[in-house]
Amino acid sequence: MKYGVLVFICFAVTLLSCKNDDNGGPEAIPPSLLSDVAPEDDETIREFLNTHFYNYEEFETPPEGFDYRIVIDTIAGENADKRPLMEDAESITLNVSSSFLGLSAGEENIAHKLYYIEAREGGGESPTYADSTFVKYEGTLLDGTPFDQRSEFLWQELAGTVQGYSNGVAQMKAGTSDQVIDNPDGTYSIANSGIGLIIMPSGLGYFHSPNSSVIPRYAPLIFKMELGAFIEDTDSDNDGIPSIQEDLNGNGYLGDDNTDIDQESSFTGFIPNFRDSDDDGDGIPTRDEISDENGNIIIPYPDADGDGVPDYLDPDN
Repeated sequence: MKYGVLVFICFAVTLLSCKNDDNGGPEAIPPSLLSDVAPEDDETIREFLNTHFYNYEEFETPPEGFDYRIVIDTIAGENADKRPLMEDAESITLNVSSSFLGLSAGEENIAHKLYYIEAREGGGESPTYADSTFVKYEGTLLDGTPFDQRSEFLWQELAGTVQGYSNGVAQMKAGTSDQVIDNPDGTYSIANSGIGLIIMPSGLGYFHSPNSSVIPRYAPLIFKMELGAFIEDTDSDNDGIPSIQEDLNGNGYLGDDNTDIDQESSFTGFIPNFRDSDDDGDGIPTRDEISDENGNIIIPYPDADGDGVPDYLDPDN
C-alpha cells in the first residue's frame, strides 16, 4: 500500500483531454473541486451501504471452520431480507484541504464523511492514526474490484497511508498479545483481533491521482481489515516526541505540520515534523532539546523563554 507519495509530497497534476485548444495543443482540464466531489461521493457511498450487506450472520454465530473473512453482496433475490450495511455503519467527519492532495484550488477544510463497521470487536485498545499497526487488509472499489491486498500480518505505519485509511483503522480495536498464535506454517494469527470495514470518499483516498491503474479518478474505496496489534505512542522519527503529538493543528493528518518549512525546499524535500529529527531546523536535534543531561525526556517540554512555544519548535531557543 504505497501511500506516502500521495500523502506527504505536494505535486501539481494537470489532467489533459483529447480535445485540442485553439493553438492545436491539448486542452488542460483542472482537477475537480473537493467541494463538488465530496457530496457526490457521499451520495454514492450511502446508496452502496443501503443496497449491500456483509455476512454478519456468520460473525454473530460463527459456523465451524469460519475464516472470519468479510464478504459483501447485494441485497436482492434470496438476499432481499438482509440487513443493509448502513444499519451497522458508524461515521466520522474529517476535513480535507486542497494542499493535502497537491491541488492549487485553495479549498480549505472541506468536510468528508468516513464510514466504518466493526464486524468483530478486538479484545484490546485502539491505535491512533499516527501509530504503527500489525494488520492484514484488502482494498477494493465499491464494485469489489481489488487493487491491493496483504493476506498475512505486516507492520504498517498509519501516518504513511491515506487519511481515510489511517483514521478508519484508528476506530477499530486491536487484539491482545496473549492471543497471538504461532502457526505451524510460520505465519501468525491473533484470536481476538479486530475485523472491520472502512468505506471512504475519494478525498480521503487518492482523489484525482490514484497510485494504481485499477483505481479510477475520484473513486470511493473500501478496505476490509484485520487489526492484530499496534505500538502505542509510535515515534516515527525517534526524536522523543510521539508522532500523534506532532499533529500540531489536530486535524488528523500529519503531512501539513512542518515547523521549519521555510528553511526547506522542493529540491531538498519538505519533511513534516513527525519525520523530522530537528523540528525547528535550528541544527539541534529535537531529542536533545527535550532531554536532560542524562538523556531523560523532560515533561513538560522545555520552553526557555516562556513564550508558550517549546524549545524544540522554537528556532530562537
